[in-house]
Amino acid sequence: MAAGATIHTFEVQLADVDRGVYDELSLRVARHPSETGAFMLTRVLAYCLEYTEGIAFSEGISATDEPAVLVRDLTGSLTAWIEVGAPDAERLHLGSRQADRTVVYTHRDPVKVAAAWTGKRIHRADAIALYSFDPGFVEDAAELIERRNTMTVSVTERHLYLELNGATRSSDIHERGVD
Repeated sequence: MAAGATIHTFEVQLADVDRGVYDELSLRVARHPSETGAFMLTRVLAYCLEYTEGIAFSEGISATDEPAVLVRDLTGSLTAWIEVGAPDAERLHLGSRQADRTVVYTHRDPVKVAAAWTGKRIHRADAIALYSFDPGFVEDAAELIERRNTMTVSVTERHLYLELNGATRSSDIHERGVD
């Protein structure tokens, strides 16, 4: 955990109908002092939306050689590289070379995020997905975060229903390619 980080807990009820994933999660998330609430919530949502055996948060902002969220198989091999925010092309290139699957979840304008990668060398760029949410959704929901959180994440037909500490928000999950 990063020095000076604030620990947030999330008790999550996950129901991802699209993937057939239903589980209860207890997450401890270290929030670095320079990390915004929107970035942290996007990390938590990425974790939930990608939830599978072997998923874990990395060391966060201080981990320069790992993504925000990663998935390892039983042998310890990296199977998914999950970035958050607006990673540079070099990080995507690295992730795509190291893992079978590379995705990005952003709370920013996906057109601007993808534009920064135009013309840059990214290994298997056509296989990388960029996911975003409706404008303002993450920022609005991030205002609801407390130190201890209860959260319900439901996904059906690529629509996200989020209940966070008793308040309900929803958004489509938008997908676009990197190239």
